[in-house]
Amino acid sequence: MTMDEVTVPKDGRALPSPWRSSRFRLFFTARSTSLLADGMLMVSLTTAVLGAGYGASGVGYALAAWMTPIVLLVLFGGVLADRFTPQVMMVGADVVRMVAMCALAALLVGDDVRLWQIMALLALSGAATAMFQPGLASMVPRVAEDIQRANALLRISEAICTLLGPGLAGLLVAYWSVAGSFLVIAAAYALSALGLAPLRALGTARDDSDEPMSRRLITGWHEFRSRAWLWGVISVWALYGLFVFGPALPLGAALLTEQHGASGYGWIASADGAGTIIGGLLGMRVRPRRPLVAGACAMFFFSLNPLAPALGWSFTVTALTGVLAGCGFAFWGVMWATSVQSHIPLNVLSRVSAYDVAGSIMVIPLGRALAGPAAESFGADRVLLFSSVVGVLGIGVMLCLPAVRGLGRTPEASPGTVGAAAR
Repeated sequence: MTMDEVTVPKDGRALPSPWRSSRFRLFFTARSTSLLADGMLMVSLTTAVLGAGYGASGVGYALAAWMTPIVLLVLFGGVLADRFTPQVMMVGADVVRMVAMCALAALLVGDDVRLWQIMALLALSGAATAMFQPGLASMVPRVAEDIQRANALLRISEAICTLLGPGLAGLLVAYWSVAGSFLVIAAAYALSALGLAPLRALGTARDDSDEPMSRRLITGWHEFRSRAWLWGVISVWALYGLFVFGPALPLGAALLTEQHGASGYGWIASADGAGTIIGGLLGMRVRPRRPLVAGACAMFFFSLNPLAPALGWSFTVTALTGVLAGCGFAFWGVMWATSVQSHIPLNVLSRVSAYDVAGSIMVIPLGRALAGPAAESFGADRVLLFSSVVGVLGIGVMLCLPAVRGLGRTPEASPGTVGAAAR
């Protein structure tokens, strides 16, 4: 069986566990170390910028320097991943990020640290992330036959690393140094590259055609817009980024800290992480006939995330809503990733994934930037209440789309349909 053949069994037999594939084990390990590095980065970066005396505004500038290249370059990352294979681009991106983190560590050893230097290195790391991210979607079908279970395992890993990363960075900063924390981040990116490096021959040749970059981008756009379920969901997700994801984190954190204290907020965030793990476990077991419908229904629970601080619920109730919100978000993530990877031709999957990533994250910074002024004008509780309402309405709109309701588990019968013979 080649990599481009469909691997959904016709006789109803169960697909083998992803753990049976050595390729998946390597990819899982690489992805986990990369996620751990990402989880450590924000704490280490904030500590470094504040320690250098640039204040909260400096942290904002540094984060913008990291985020901007991702937004601007992620589409090109998808094109290059389809051109040179995702594995090549991801290994190269990890190497660049490792070098950038080592340079940051060396910079922070000195006494005269300039903000522009930190921003330049973070911009380099962000550009590498833009090259890394689109290839993730097309790697999963290459290393696992059971795409849904593989995505669920990766979602669980993401939740665990999101919980452990900030704590590990905090310990390193407190008991070693901020420069040392960046060295550990660099080592994690190096381990990611080493895990991906053996995956050189995944069965799909790179695209050696002479098409220019613009034509490749247009091809990806045509593949994206030709599927109503795909652009319909991303349109709703852009609305979510502006009105739900954007305000929920900064305003929710502020209100929860005010209502329950810093330690209370930490426990609530941990409850959300625990819910994400539960959602990933459910994603391993539950196989609905209409995955997007099931995932969208689970996403209704995410509207509890901004609703709890908006209404000032008790600590216990808020923690329980965090579990439900995290569970719903993780289950949706598994259903969405599996649907994309099962229905998009493998030779354009990285490009389509790049449009997915760009549409999903592009407006989140704008939503966060507007959250503060909106809270000052209307009150943080009212902004979050509005976010919760928009969240419910957005999922309702998604479920009204016939293409979303009609998308099943069976991949489209077309050449290049995703599948994997991960042996």
